[in-house]
Amino acid sequence: MTTFLQQIFNALALGGVYALVALGLTLVYGVMKIPNFAHGGLYMLGAYLTYAGLSTLGLGYVPALLLSAVCVALLAALMERLIFFPLRDAPHVHPMIAALGVLFFLEAGVQLVWGADFKQVAEPVPGILNLGGVTITWQRLIVLAASVLAMLGLNFFLRRTLTGATIEAMSQNREGARLVGINTAQVGMLTFAISGALAAIGAALIAPIVSVTPAMGEIMNLKVFAIIILGGMGSVPGAIVGAFLLAFAEVFGGYINLDFAEVIGFAMLVIVLAIRPQGLFRRAA
Repeated sequence: MTTFLQQIFNALALGGVYALVALGLTLVYGVMKIPNFAHGGLYMLGAYLTYAGLSTLGLGYVPALLLSAVCVALLAALMERLIFFPLRDAPHVHPMIAALGVLFFLEAGVQLVWGADFKQVAEPVPGILNLGGVTITWQRLIVLAASVLAMLGLNFFLRRTLTGATIEAMSQNREGARLVGINTAQVGMLTFAISGALAAIGAALIAPIVSVTPAMGEIMNLKVFAIIILGGMGSVPGAIVGAFLLAFAEVFGGYINLDFAEVIGFAMLVIVLAIRPQGLFRRAA
């Protein structure tokens, strides 16, 4: 039972990171209708910028995380303006190919600056916490608390602010939003910036637990696309539920076979979509 409870906590922490990264991708797809395959590259860059902030600039963990989030948000906004905005009227395959190009460009740039070897980010609060026999690392506790806080902040922004309302309006009807005076170009840039910031925060939170490598973005890409398909394309609640479902499937799938833990998660995706092709949550009109 102790091991079972510990694995539940590990799954919750992992699901929190998946949810942050998937929410950014969901927002971009919901507003821009672009499957941003470069999203994993932004996630990977966020991890490396956190590492650079800690090791090169000598910042603390929280300042390094915030710096990473701001830098990746600015890069994502610039990417939308220079790459995706000019392709807004092009066939759907063109933005997808451009996004893949950005992903490979970011990977090559990271390898040029930091090399291909993996990097390790030190835990800001080392040690473990024992709760009734359940052993929990402080970093996983930080991951869970920070990811929940970020999701609550995003929900407040989307539901309770005028800017968030414009994002919601544009996601429901882009042309209608433009006709009532919403600057759709600015909303698109802002959405990409939020998406990049969420990816960077997720990467900075998980970086002390996993190795930081140039290929980590490609792996996360597969997972977050599986998550948003599972939850329903463009559905924010679906992205959160799908993220935690995939995390639990991976963690508890390791009991069956550790080598195929991630495969079990994708098998769950196939089964759900075979029963409900539109995903768990149909996006509300």
